[in-house]
Amino acid sequence: MAYATNGDVAIRYEVEGGSGGAAGEAIVLCGDVGLGAWQFGWQHGALAGPRPVITPELRGIGRSDAPPGPYTVEELADDLDAVLRAEGVRSAHVVGYGLGGMVALAYGERSGRPDSLAVVGTPASGDDYAAERVWADPNDADAVRASTAGLLSPEFVRERPDVVDRIVDWRVAEDATPATFAAQRDAVYGFDRADRLYELTTPTLVVHGRADAVCPVTAGESLAAGLPRGEFHAVEGASHLVGVEASAAINDALAGWLAEHGDDPFA
Repeated sequence: MAYATNGDVAIRYEVEGGSGGAAGEAIVLCGDVGLGAWQFGWQHGALAGPRPVITPELRGIGRSDAPPGPYTVEELADDLDAVLRAEGVRSAHVVGYGLGGMVALAYGERSGRPDSLAVVGTPASGDDYAAERVWADPNDADAVRASTAGLLSPEFVRERPDVVDRIVDWRVAEDATPATFAAQRDAVYGFDRADRLYELTTPTLVVHGRADAVCPVTAGESLAAGLPRGEFHAVEGASHLVGVEASAAINDALAGWLAEHGDDPFA
């Protein structure tokens, strides 16, 4: 594990892969509101390789510091910048889920480090995002189970109860406290780029499950349409945790996006 500091806030992060090639180029995974780093467990193995995969824990999550809220997306983008500076990353491909996608968009506006962005279940405005549907108090396992079912399609819940059980265990261990969730939720609802998407010229892949119950697919379509270099990729039948229930399709989409927009890691 490693830590980076943004002012007096320490952000914990993990690095996987990075065995030569594409020096200074990294893949960065930014998490959703209130959720632990478990949410990217289906992407690490598929993406880690010559490029390092860096997974920060948002402030308040895991072993990152939890200063009093409210938080802003801009503060979270500054935390991300501190992590990349600490690792000496010159160029990055930033992948974000929900709130993490908002952080990616904000970071793409203010930094030259991102070569590309990929945002999952992310709107242009927090008004189009039902943050309360994402999180449940980790002290209440029944509430966590109900929340988890709401983030996945009914078919996946029915066919993969073993995966649902594992996610519930991870959420109880890793997800945010009520105070941290409230602080991160404020960041979601304070985010609005709907009228200035034209300012973000970084290539951006917008990924969305068509059955997303947290962020409607129309919000993803509008985001991609408003970005000068946006590309929309929908997954039929998948809900908000599309990277879990459709991991093969998502990993293929991300790998193709990186191949198109990144340096050759084997050069």
